[in-house]
Parts: sequence; structure tokens; C-alpha cells
Amino acid sequence: MENQQHKRQWRELDDATRERISRSMKGRQKSEQWKQKISRALLDYWKTIPHRPKSGITMDDLIGA
Repeated sequence: MENQQHKRQWRELDDATRERISRSMKGRQKSEQWKQKISRALLDYWKTIPHRPKSGITMDDLIGA
């Protein structure tokens, strides 16, 4: 089984992580074709990541582990 320590478990990110990603993307030149490809790839990616449960449900509860 692959190491899942660094895999994203939930859609929601903390503010520090969002700010770090935003800073790293500033100033990059982005063509329209690049934007479209990234958009499609991210839409497909986010379909596979669940939202964080609002109650005390854990990821193990959701996957049956």
C-alpha cells in the first residue's frame, strides 16, 4: 500500500496553506490554453476528494476501515 501521509483527505484547507499556494502562483504567465487544461484537471481531481464531515465522523468511518 502506498504512503498516504501527504495525500489530501478533505477539500477544506487551512488559511495558511491557501495563502502559501496563492503566493507561489503570483506573477506566473498563464496562457488561455494552460488555464483551460488546469481547470479541467482540477474539476476531475476535486470530484475524488470528499468534504470534511461536520460531526465526529472520521475518514475511517467513511471508508469502513
